[in-house]
This record gives sequence, C-alpha cells and structure tokens, in this order.
Amino acid sequence: MITRIPKTPACRQAGITQIRANMDLHKNVQYLKGVGPQRANLLKDIGILTVYDLLTYFPRDYADRSQLKLIAQLHPAETTTIQATVLRHQVIYTRSRRQILKIAVSDGTGTVILVCFNQSYLKNYLPQGTTVIVSGKFEKAANRKNVYEIKNFVYEVLSGDHEDLIHTGRIVPIYSVTQQLNMRFLRALIRRVLDEYKEGLVEYLPESIRQQEFLLTFKEAVEWMHFPPDFPTQQQARERLVFSEFFLLETALAMKHFEQQHQANGIAYTIHKTLLTPFKELLPFEFTADQIKVISEIFADMQSTRVMNRLLQGDVGSGKTIVSFCAMLLAAENKYQSVLMAPTEILAEQHFIYLRKYLLPLGLNAVLFTSGMDKKIIRQNQEALVQGTAQIAIGTHALLEEDVVFQRLGLIIVDEQHRFGVRQRSLLRQKGHNPDVLVMTATPIPRSLSLTVYGDLDVSTIRELPPGRKPVKTLKVNEPEAYQFIKNELSGGHQAFVVYPLIEESPKFTLKAAKKMALDLQEKVFPDFRVGLLHGRLKVKDKEQIMQDFVAKKIDLLVATTVVEVGIDVANATVIMIEHAERFGLATLHQLRGRVGRSSAQSYCLLSAEDKTVDARSRIKAMLETTDGFKIAEEDLKIRGPGEFFGVRQHGLPEFKVADLARDFTLLARTRELSFDLVRQDSRLTNPDHRLLAAEIKKIFAGRINLIHIG
Repeated sequence: MITRIPKTPACRQAGITQIRANMDLHKNVQYLKGVGPQRANLLKDIGILTVYDLLTYFPRDYADRSQLKLIAQLHPAETTTIQATVLRHQVIYTRSRRQILKIAVSDGTGTVILVCFNQSYLKNYLPQGTTVIVSGKFEKAANRKNVYEIKNFVYEVLSGDHEDLIHTGRIVPIYSVTQQLNMRFLRALIRRVLDEYKEGLVEYLPESIRQQEFLLTFKEAVEWMHFPPDFPTQQQARERLVFSEFFLLETALAMKHFEQQHQANGIAYTIHKTLLTPFKELLPFEFTADQIKVISEIFADMQSTRVMNRLLQGDVGSGKTIVSFCAMLLAAENKYQSVLMAPTEILAEQHFIYLRKYLLPLGLNAVLFTSGMDKKIIRQNQEALVQGTAQIAIGTHALLEEDVVFQRLGLIIVDEQHRFGVRQRSLLRQKGHNPDVLVMTATPIPRSLSLTVYGDLDVSTIRELPPGRKPVKTLKVNEPEAYQFIKNELSGGHQAFVVYPLIEESPKFTLKAAKKMALDLQEKVFPDFRVGLLHGRLKVKDKEQIMQDFVAKKIDLLVATTVVEVGIDVANATVIMIEHAERFGLATLHQLRGRVGRSSAQSYCLLSAEDKTVDARSRIKAMLETTDGFKIAEEDLKIRGPGEFFGVRQHGLPEFKVADLARDFTLLARTRELSFDLVRQDSRLTNPDHRLLAAEIKKIFAGRINLIHIG
C-alpha cells in the first residue's frame, strides 16, 4: 500500500531538508568525479570551492551554436559559427622572422584558413583530422573561390562522443576561465554536477511571491541559466536570479530598518531654543527651503525615542555642514555631546575653524583630534571631553582611539561617509549609549545604490544651492589658454587653484607634479602673484598655515594635489584648473570643481586632458555637460559599475553574481517594495513559509551588514 504524504508547508520543508542532507552542496569540489586536488586548485582561482559555488558560477556570455553555418553559406564580416575538420598546417616566416601558422579546415562545402600569429603551439592542440567549432568574423580569401580567412577567432575541439552535445548544436554557455582551466572541462563538469545535485537547490522564495511575480523556481533558473533551450528562457532564468539577489538583500535591509524603527531606547531630545535661536541670529544668511526641510526631518528623528539613522546627501556647496551643526546644537541644548568625524585632516580642520566662530559666542567649546597634533594638546582635549567642558569633538580616525572618551555622547556625524567602513562607524557608536547617527556625503548617490548600500537608512537630500550662487562653467582648454584665463581672474582680485595628480615627479609616469610645477608657475608663469603649495605629506601645522593664508588672501594661486578635493571653502576662489584631468575619476573631478563657485561671482573649472580612452572621454564629456552632482553620480555608476563605485566594497555586501544595478533598477525597486511589505507582516521571518528565506539571508549576510538576529 502506498501512502500519499499531504503537501503541508511543514512536510514540504522536512522533505526539502532531507534532500539537502542527501545532496551536500557544501561538499568540496576536489571530491567530485574527475576533479581531484590539481583541478580543484584551478577552480579555486575563479572562486569555486564547493558544489554550490560551481552551480552558481554563471556564464558571462553565450554562443549560439544552435544554427551552425556551412562554409559555403558564409558572408564576409558577419559573426558566424562553423563546424569543420582540420586538413593541414602551414608555418610561414615573414622578413622580420615573425611566425604565422595557417590551419586549413573544411566542412566539405568550402575551406577556411585560420591565421595564427606567433601561436605555433596550436598545431599540437589542433592536429590533422580534429573536428573543431570556430566562431568569429570570416573574410573572403583573395582570388580563391569558397575559401575564407579568419584572424580573430574562438575555437573549441569536439571529441566525437556524447558529451559534444553540451558544446555544440545548442546555445552554449561561455564562462570566465583562467589560462590553465579548460572551458570544455568546466562546462562538462557543471552539466554533470547539475544533473546530480540540482534537486538539492532549495526554493527559499515564499511561494506566494514567486507565483505572484511569475518567476521560475530556483532549480529551474540555475539549470537554464547554464544550459537554456533558447534565449527567452535564458532571460527568464536571469530575471529570477536577479530578483533573488535583490530580494535577499532588500529583505535583510528591511529587517535591519524595522528593528531600528522600533528601538525605544534612544534619546528623545527637546527643543529648548536656548542655543538654536541665538545661533540663527548669528548667521549672515537665511536657510534654503531644502535646508529647512532637512533640519525638520533630523529634528523629528531626534525628538523621537528611536535611534536616528539618517543619510544626508547634497551636492558640493549645498550647505550640509551648517545643517549638521543645528543637530549638534539640539544635542547641546539637552546636555549631550556630539562628534563630527571627517576623512582628512584638512577637512576636519576646516570644519573646526568654521564651526568655532559660531560656538564661542554661544558659550560652547569644541576640541579637535587629528593624528598629527601635539600630544599635550590631545591629552587636554581628551580631558575636556571626559569632564564635559567640551560639547563637540571634531576630528579624523584619531577619534576612534580608546583614549578618546565622552562624558555623554548623544550624536554622531560622519562627513564624506563613503570613505569610512562599517567598523569605524561601529567603534564611534560604542562611545555612547545608542547615540543618534547622521552620515553625510557630498557625492550624491545614484538611487539604485541608495536602495542597496544604504537601504536601511532614512535619506534626506539637499538639491538647492544657496541663493546667489551661479553654476560653475566647465571648459576643456590647453595649457596656454588656461594660464591666461587664470591671470585674468587673479588680476581681477580673485584666487585660483591648480591641481596635479602627483606630489613629485615619477619615472613611472610622464605627468606633471605639484612640487615642481609650483616653482615653475611662480618663477615663469605667475611671477607677479603669490603661489602656494598644499599636499598630503606636509605637517599638520604647515597645512593649516597654508589654508589660513589662502583664506586670508595671502596666497593668490594654490597649487595642490587632490588633498583639496574636500575641506577647502574659499569664496574668493573663482577658477580651478585640473591638469591631467583624464587621470581622475568622475566623482573626484566633480568634487574638485566644487572648490569654486562658493560666492555670487561667476566661477570656472578648466580641464586640461588627453582623453584617449573611452572612459576618459566619457568622464570629460559628463563634466562639460552638467554640474548636477546627481546626474554626475549616475554617469559615474555607468562608467565604473557598482563594484568600483565609491565605498561599496567597504560595506561588506556580497557582490551580485547576476544582477546589474544600472540595468536592473526596475526589478530592484520592485523587490524593495515586496520585501518591506513582507517584513512589515513578519519582521523576524518566523512564519513557517518564511523560514527558508530567513536561513538563506542568515547564510549570506551573517556578519556582513551588522544584521539583526534572525529568528
């Protein structure tokens, strides 16, 4: 008698668990048939350690070998695939002793000559009688009927056995491999392991969501991503895998977000206006509408009992610092201390100088911490924090030292936050009891990244520039034009920057360097003006003195490296020239441009560049076409991709195997909507239908984004 087991969720889960036990997806690939230690090391080089790694090592491309062409059917310059047999080899030597190997192959309807430069070893790989698949663009051979030539081609040897069906006559997966790892071996191994282990691929998406979104099962998607019967099916498989990657991340972020939302042990501040009102009266300007909106959002967070976790983004010069200062004053009104951490000494010092002029009239005290400071001053500043006589600490990584202890830390502000990792922010948090956190960036974040890297944060945005500011005009110029332009600005009483990629000349690069050029510019180009030099190797006191001299107009032209990318705010500077602009990333170019345009005077950014590469041309074009930091950020993401976009690696998030943030943004937004809805209903994923999802999230994200414990 056969008993049919009812398909309840619990039974289904038990069955899946049993399958997974029998199919050990965490088994080392070394112990798979046909692999062994040597090949396992080759697989390790491409990140494959386990059976699961192998099954989820997806193709980078596909070759359509479902429709092979006969040589007689070839058309010149058309990318085509043929199957033919090797007839003969011929080695030719040119006058310069360059070796050319010609391999004649035929399918009975014509002949193709494979032309191989300095690759005589291919004679051994393609002996006479070998059946081979050849793909590429074929050209008609001169004065020879039914004979074609091909110089750039991809080939694959067929062995004549049943395994050939994996490699030809179908859509064939193309994988990223090393020189030592054979593509044919990898493809055959994946096919065999798929057949043996695919039942162990557990479906972790809730069935209701999978059916609602018309998605393939995980098992189907993995198999058809490797070996699709047709391209529409491959696209369905890809969509399911992209959905999975986004959904897992967004659900994890939603869980973290909801936990933070429901924390009731944060500080609830009260607005007393004992400092805020006098401070507003000190300001020589009115807040913009965007600034007022953002201050309201921050104050609403700080007045609630939940811990604030907010990202403040705004273009260069939009007034984020003064907004963050309002938050510090609210903390001070409630007898709490604040800390502002910046990535560079120059930026920390600039903040310190700027904020101190408002602090003193309000009877408040700020202390500075940088690694280059005098030890005696550091000890005094530490004492002021412990005793509570300093309400605000400003500094660099030096703030993370164990000796920096607060009496009552209530607010953490991290400026240019993408330059810090999760660990640094966590160390700061530990110096207070559930302090509020505000992270700021002047590099606007593309929405796709903000939904992933910062998906657990509330986001405030300042788009509006202070009144009277004019957009910086960006021009591509040659050196003589730039120097004349700068002279005109300096003669009009303004100041200027010239930025170089190097401090000193290097035999590795034919690039101008700041040190030498500062001397040349002073002596040969701008003898009637005062030229200063600023770079990262200068002592703290020297850097501070140069900055103060520039602000005080004792320096007309400041020669610098990218140390001025952030932290220099001189309203009288109206022109910045960037030498070798092709050497800088788009985000850096935009940040450097932000050093000017900080007054009502028209300002200029002059780019001197040899834009020979596609990426360099794209960056220069973007700079010339827009001053909008948000558009710049989107373009930067397209050029560099999310893997290299600022700060992404520091967050410890896993790299997507299939998803592309720019290409798949619509799907990302949809998964975010669905995941947040799911977590609203089941914040710890304890529902039986969600337990496999919870287990998958825990496996992938454990320890990576400081996730809450999953039930």
